Amino acid sequence: MKILRTVKEIQAYAGDMKAAGKTIGLVPTMGALHEGHLTLMRAAREKCDIVIASVFVNPTQFGPNEDFDAYPRRFDEDCEKLATVPVDAVFHPEPAEMYPEGYCTYVNVEGDITKKLCGAQRPGHFRGVATVVTKLMNLSRADEAFFGQKDAQQVVVIRRFVEDLNINVHIHMVPIVREENGLARSSRNQYLSPKEKEAALILSRSLQRAKEAYSFGEREPEKIKQVVIDTLATEPLAAIDYVDIYSFPALQPIATVDGQALLAIAVRIGTTRLIDNVILGKEGE
Repeated sequence: MKILRTVKEIQAYAGDMKAAGKTIGLVPTMGALHEGHLTLMRAAREKCDIVIASVFVNPTQFGPNEDFDAYPRRFDEDCEKLATVPVDAVFHPEPAEMYPEGYCTYVNVEGDITKKLCGAQRPGHFRGVATVVTKLMNLSRADEAFFGQKDAQQVVVIRRFVEDLNINVHIHMVPIVREENGLARSSRNQYLSPKEKEAALILSRSLQRAKEAYSFGEREPEKIKQVVIDTLATEPLAAIDYVDIYSFPALQPIATVDGQALLAIAVRIGTTRLIDNVILGKEGE
């Protein structure tokens, strides 16, 4: 597995692979890898000749009071995990390599899809995501890129700018990977104390109850949301950031769940903000 640390190194590597007629799959990550990330890598391995993972804690997608400095960085452990897939190369630049002195160009996705859910809670977050993902796709010359459903809004935003900017990359959304107890795998789970980790199970439990309500015929978004809110309220350590339902993938308000809909939640367990979701209707059933 090649470790690439500079823009020139990844450009040269991608160029060589393209010259050899290889298809390239890209899996962008911020490291602290877990089974959810490795599932993305395996999906890329199945689809593409070459898999490039990035491990880069991107400063431009963090707000001033968020956890950029505290975000876990375990590159040696990450490489051990990547070798088991295996991936062919990992791009691990320093922030100054991606945003050198004088850098002033950003990808800003206008419109409603970036102003709700996590976009409403984290101003500027999706500008940072769109910018770094665009750079990574350009640098890797990816044919395919792989992202997790846990960040479903992010996938919608990425697909939007890829289409708008005519970027020739196919975007895959891979289903959420959960621990045996239902907790969605996340790098931020390691912030949780044992008591908080137990409390965090309320996220998946609330979504499961909403799915059950849907399966029994409930189609009113407000009533489905209320099932989630009432369930979350049973956990004293849980503080709701949002509980929302939108059409999927358009992320538009709906009066009834009569097609695919995204039920998404963000909840703080102690000081740790966790997100989770379920897709209701048709493919999400």
